Amino acid sequence: MSTRRSQLSTSWQHFAKYRPLINELVMRDLKVKYRRSFLGYIWSILNPLLMMILQTIIFSFMFRNNIPNYPLYLICGNTLFTFFNESSNMGLTSIIANAALIKKVYIPKFIFPLSRVASSFVTMSFSMVAVLIVMLFTGAPLHWTIVLFWVPLVFQLMFCCGMALLLSALTVYFRDMQHLFSVMTLGWMYATPIFYPLEQLPTNVQFLMKFNPMYHYINMFRNLVMYGNIPGPNTWIACIVAGLVMLIVGLLAFRKLQRNFILYI
Repeated sequence: MSTRRSQLSTSWQHFAKYRPLINELVMRDLKVKYRRSFLGYIWSILNPLLMMILQTIIFSFMFRNNIPNYPLYLICGNTLFTFFNESSNMGLTSIIANAALIKKVYIPKFIFPLSRVASSFVTMSFSMVAVLIVMLFTGAPLHWTIVLFWVPLVFQLMFCCGMALLLSALTVYFRDMQHLFSVMTLGWMYATPIFYPLEQLPTNVQFLMKFNPMYHYINMFRNLVMYGNIPGPNTWIACIVAGLVMLIVGLLAFRKLQRNFILYI
């Protein structure tokens, strides 16, 4: 236990020391993402809005649902899941993509997956403007709990950091992770109540949903932003535990597997 604590402490010290480098990597990712784009960062707002409009047309008019303010329900779920999907997939290839730099100079390798998650988090922050636009356009009430919108995002950030660390380390040894995880995230998306209410699922499936971290993050976000509710203690515990456990697992696995990265990248 003491060894693990010392490892986590060392990782935090490295993180603090190389934080300016992380900032530079985040800016690099954002510049590359929007390079030669006429609208640039505005796409961070337009993308969730356009996806919301398209999915609202499909799921509202082609399928029946009884969800009040479905566009807001949809964009809340989509925004958080898009952050998870983008950050995980970008983090997954972060070590391989920076192989040339890793071979030339010493840099703590965990900086690369964390910088990818951070750049995705910045993009999601811009997407919050799209959520606000939908709220104003649909006449949704502005509850005081909306000031706490950032809480589930922080918990999800911890979860995504741990996931990116774990996936980036595994991908160095097993390149098939790139293909397997893309299929996994597709199934994960449909297994999360983004387009449909939880109540439409069978009772036994609703029970299994309690083990889906993304459900809890989206549920907490919707409660704070849409319904003006403070989630119950079970939701808080689920969000915190999922984030911390994934972060610790990711850090420990990364530290163990990084020893032989240089032989495989």
